[in-house]
Amino acid sequence: MKQESKTPTVEPQKVLAERVNGWAAMLGFFAAIGAYLTTGQIIPGVI
Repeated sequence: MKQESKTPTVEPQKVLAERVNGWAAMLGFFAAIGAYLTTGQIIPGVI
């Protein structure tokens, strides 16, 4: 008997959610770098 190999499929909604999450993380990272470069603080207004 021949066994069928099943390849896992990823739902398109999950792929889109991960991509949006990545974009948000990159935006936050660059915002933190910009805030540090302009104010000298990681979170302006705190400490």
